[in-house]
Amino acid sequence: MLRESTTPGALIGESAAGRASGRANSMDIEQARFNMVEQQIRTWEVLDQDVLDLLFSVRREDFVPASYAALAFADLEIPLGDGERMWTPKLEARVLQELELKHGERVLEIGTGSGYLTALIASQGAHVTSVEIVPRLSQEARAKLTRSGIAGAELVVGDGARGWGDAKYDAIVLAGSTPLLPGEFINQLKPGGRLFAVVGERPVMTAQLVRWVAPGDVTSENLFETVIESLRNAATPARFEF
Repeated sequence: MLRESTTPGALIGESAAGRASGRANSMDIEQARFNMVEQQIRTWEVLDQDVLDLLFSVRREDFVPASYAALAFADLEIPLGDGERMWTPKLEARVLQELELKHGERVLEIGTGSGYLTALIASQGAHVTSVEIVPRLSQEARAKLTRSGIAGAELVVGDGARGWGDAKYDAIVLAGSTPLLPGEFINQLKPGGRLFAVVGERPVMTAQLVRWVAPGDVTSENLFETVIESLRNAATPARFEF
């Protein structure tokens, strides 16, 4: 009886069933990705076709913790541990659109997190330096980027809440909020540089896009209101004490 259940015909049938199941799973994932783009991202005023194409080519599910794989395309922040969270897909896409990154530009990212935004930036042809204060997250992100074959990203461990080093960048993105935007970040922008930051404290935070216009002259545009986790050791306003 046992031998009969493992005849060549049975094995072929099982193999075909496995392939069919794999194709079905792949189709389900691609449908979920399509729904994410059409129902979450386009409706949030993200219409740049290059950004939308990127969301299909860089696999978000490869950067989500395994325990949350089923929620890879959901409109929610996914926990990463150590009090950190992955941005929603629509926020990731909106930031890419606002920064208008160009091939060869240098980008500073404060807060590597899952590494997915890092992957998106690097896949646009930019060179990104990503600073993460939690060593585990930086190590895991590095492994995910390597498995995905994404180059052009330098991952470092450290506290970047008040700027990072002396280099100048074409674009800077803060992946956590900050009650005050430190001037150190403005000083690290190249001429024409752009900075995305969520500024404020709960329950009111505002996403801002800062542009370097001329020496000593920057503009700041309020994009939308949102609430995200704060950077560790973020700059805070002085408190008046009696």
